[in-house]
Amino acid sequence: MNQETNGLLFQNRIFTWIGLATCAILLVPLIAMRFTTEVDWRLTDFIAMGSLLFCIASVFVLVARRVPVKLRLITGGIFVAAFIYIWAELAVGIFTDPGS
Repeated sequence: MNQETNGLLFQNRIFTWIGLATCAILLVPLIAMRFTTEVDWRLTDFIAMGSLLFCIASVFVLVARRVPVKLRLITGGIFVAAFIYIWAELAVGIFTDPGS
């Protein structure tokens, strides 16, 4: 076995870590809601962001397992750009005009 197949990326427990990281990230707005009224998330906001984080990260892992090592950074950049685009679109519709 080579070292690459022993990496965390190739073990299925990576999805547990992704789930834990998603929960940890979602704690930030949950805690912020306790201290300020400027953060006002509803249950649907938490579900949407949790789904987005978990799905983007999980699909990245599945794709990264298939691409060569030297292309993983580019693949990661594409997934980060897709995440930011979807996040901005869901948050305020920054790239499309919902009125048209």
